[in-house]
Amino acid sequence: MYVFEETCLNMDRCSTEKGVITMNNKDQEFIVQKIRTQYMGKESSQLDALKKLDGKVKKPANIFAYIFGVVAAIVMGSGMSLVMTDIGATIGIDSPMAPGIVIGVVGMLMAVINYPIYKKMLASRRRKYAQQIIEISDQIMK
Repeated sequence: MYVFEETCLNMDRCSTEKGVITMNNKDQEFIVQKIRTQYMGKESSQLDALKKLDGKVKKPANIFAYIFGVVAAIVMGSGMSLVMTDIGATIGIDSPMAPGIVIGVVGMLMAVINYPIYKKMLASRRRKYAQQIIEISDQIMK
């Protein structure tokens, strides 16, 4: 029995006598295994390769969608600011209503086309890496 003076993972499986908490063997083995895995070298497996390849497929499309979406929101917000505030007069635009509406609509269109562009990029990359992913997944499932 291991004496653990701070806490126990599950108090139902621990006993307390005179302020000292003792753990059963399962808790002790769990803690030992958890600490041990932190110091062991990680072996690369086919599952790791499959996850890495899957990330390679999705990451560029996700990054593009996030960046393009943020830019679209900023453009749309700029147009809204021109229409609803006096920023246009501050920067020297006499009638900011028309340019504000145009800029806002451009931002909205960018936001609307973001998802279809993302889906096309993702589909393209899936086609590119499909054979490799299927081969690795077939090897794992055997």
